[in-house]
Formats: sequence, C-alpha cells, structure tokens
Amino acid sequence: MNTGQADANHVGMRRRVGFVATRISGTDGVSLETRKWSEVLSRMGFECFYIAGQSDRPPERSVIIEEAHFLHPTIQEIQRQAFGTERRNERLTTLILDIAYRLRTQIIDAIRAKQIDLLIAENSLTIPMNIPLGLAIVFVVQELGIPCIAHHHDFYWERERFAINCVDEFLRAAFPPTARAIHHTVINSQAAEELSRRTGNSCRIIPNVMNFDVPPPSPDDYALQFRRCIGLAEDDRIILQPTRVVARKGIERSIELVRYLEDPKAKLVITHSSGDEGDGYARHIRRFAEVMGVPVVFAERWVSDRRGRGEDGRPIFSIADVYPQAELVTYPSTYEGFGNAFLEAVYFRQPIVCNRYAVFKTDIEPCGFRTIPLDGYVDEVTLAETRRVLSDPDYRREMVETNFEIGRRHFSYAVVERELRSILNLPRVRCAPQDFSVPVSDECPCEDA
Repeated sequence: MNTGQADANHVGMRRRVGFVATRISGTDGVSLETRKWSEVLSRMGFECFYIAGQSDRPPERSVIIEEAHFLHPTIQEIQRQAFGTERRNERLTTLILDIAYRLRTQIIDAIRAKQIDLLIAENSLTIPMNIPLGLAIVFVVQELGIPCIAHHHDFYWERERFAINCVDEFLRAAFPPTARAIHHTVINSQAAEELSRRTGNSCRIIPNVMNFDVPPPSPDDYALQFRRCIGLAEDDRIILQPTRVVARKGIERSIELVRYLEDPKAKLVITHSSGDEGDGYARHIRRFAEVMGVPVVFAERWVSDRRGRGEDGRPIFSIADVYPQAELVTYPSTYEGFGNAFLEAVYFRQPIVCNRYAVFKTDIEPCGFRTIPLDGYVDEVTLAETRRVLSDPDYRREMVETNFEIGRRHFSYAVVERELRSILNLPRVRCAPQDFSVPVSDECPCEDA
C-alpha cells in the first residue's frame, strides 16, 4: 500500500488518518490499541481523526455518527434478528442495507470534511457488532478508492454467539472483506492462519504493544487515594483482575487463588464491567465469591482510561493509577485474541498468574516471559509460586524486570511503527523515545466524593 507520499515529515506536510470504529472510548482493548496506533502515527507525522458512534478523543478530531455505535437501538435490534436463527425476513434485509447506505454517506462526508487520506478500520471489519457499518466501510473504500488498513482484533468465527446466523452473505462481504484497497493486519499468528484459510487474504501480524521506551511513573498523591475510594485499608493486598467480567476471562480461578492463599488482607479487585456480553456472568461471579468467602471489589465505577469525575462527582482513576498499587495480577483467561492486560502487567512490572491460553502458548510464551503458571485450574505449583512471589521481594524483582526487558524487545511501539512504515511504503527512520503519557491533574477529588 502506498499513500502517494514519502514520510509525512520528510515532504514537509502532514497526512491525515481516519480511524473508523463502532466505539473509540474507554478501556476496551480496541479503544486502547487505537490510542497506541494514533500515538505512533502522530510521531510519524500524521494527523489522526476518529469516526465512530462514540469517541472520547478531542471533539475537533472526532466525527460522531450515532448509528455507528453497536449500542444504538436499531443496531441492537438487527443483532437480535441476525443471530440465533438461519432464516431472514425481507424487512431485516432492507433495514441493514438502508442503514449501511446512510452510514456510507456520513462516512464519505466525514472523509471530505477532515480531508482524510487513509482509513484504519478498528475491528469494524472483523466482528459483526454493527453489520451496516462494516458494509458501509466496504462501499466507501470501493467507491472512493481510499486506502484502508483493517486492524483486526477478534473475528466472528471466534465467538460462539455468531455461529448461527441468517446474514452469512453480509459476513462474507465485510467481516472481513476482500477488497484490494484493504490491507489486513491481525494481532496473533492463529488469526493470520485462519484469515488466510477462510478468505484467501494475506495479512500482516502486528501484536498488541506498550510504550516500553517510557516506563510508568510511580503513583502520585492522586493515585494513592484509590484504595480508600474503593473501600480498602492501607494494608490490604490488591490482587488485580484487570479485565472485563465475561466468561472467557476465567475469573473463578482468581477467586479460588485468593481463597487458597488464606490471607485475610488479600482482596480481589476487578477493574472493568461486563461490557456488551450481558450481566449474567457478573452475577455468577458475585455468587461464587460469596460462596468461597472471598472479598471482591468491582471497581469499574472508579476506573477508566484516564482521570476525571463521574456524573455523581466520584473520582475516576486511570488504569495506570491502579496497576502500580497491586501486589499481583491475575490473568486466568481461557481465550484471548492477544492479551492487552498481560502486556500492561509486564509494563507496570507486576508478577502475573497467567493461564496458558492458546495464543499465549504460540505468540507470547516463546519470548521467554516468566509467569506464575496456571493450566486451567489452581494447583499446588500455582499456589506455591504465588506465595513465593508475594513473600520474596528479590525473586519478585528479578521476575518483573526480566519480563519488562522482554516486553521492550518484542512488544514496543517500535514494532507498530516498523510495520506501518512497511505497509505504507515509508522509509524507516530511527526516532528517539518519546513520552506519550497524558498529563493529569495533581488534584485529588476523593475528599469531595
């Protein structure tokens, strides 16, 4: 793919990139990786804009299209009718196409208004949370001839809930499409193999990353209010589960681990909500924790991707405020497209209890990371290693420093920059490390909460 120019800085101008997604907001993996890609592209001299149903990026760089959001009532109605049955009525066909044409027009208007040269479809050509949006992006790319990078995170064939459907031809047309102007990128090797097998498309693997060139700062006075705000004592031990509350995260194993530690000061803190997959599993986890006698704090009301205040005035902490205060991170997922929370734990120098899910075995473990092993259940090896990490500071320090250096070598921003330069046919430039951290206020609103 060639955007028609050499490096943007090299020719003395800035190219314009438009990220297109159902939502670019909050702490979900797609939104977080979008932020990282935009930081890398900005360093390369590009201007980034955001076309989505919801965006927490600067308003002047965002174009909000309500029907692009997967939570829009009409889109949710399409989802209810499209999946779980193999028979489709005429009304659903018309509805999908009508919205797709409306979205197509609005996306084209956004491209022209912001003078966008390149589209990056963030998971919107991957998982069919909004079928009309995927179709609309394909229409736009084909009609305008605008180059597009499809950044795929998780495909519909990886989710059981999409297996039975009545929209197969739409899925084959747009999730993902085979348009020549679209360059496909995936986040793991298994996805690459399956994408090529199912569609014949070639693709490039760009894993999730962190900005390892700029280590995180120590918690400031604002961050240190987090414990009190969620009801923990200063000497409580935070066992952090930094994921959404969905079944594939295997949170039962985290609860079991805390139970077997038999430490009254150990508290499991879960940072994210259920998201788009319903609250049934969250209710199960609450009951399971109660039966096991494990104190669990559901902290999603206080945690986001950046600091601020909730509608009720409560303080909001960034995920970066929370990680450094944990003593252990649990990551017992049974399936992950890659493992954002794993890399975050490595970046914040935290020891990790990690289940050896498939992508971990193929794409992460071979790099040499040192984790506390979990093979589907908490055994004596897991428990003994956890206790050693919690009681031996030198052993813990050696483990997390080793992991940080491995992360820096294999999963840094430089990886994304190298791959994007190759895709866009830009010359490789050796850039000095740059601090991408977002400045935050030192004021702590906890006293007013």
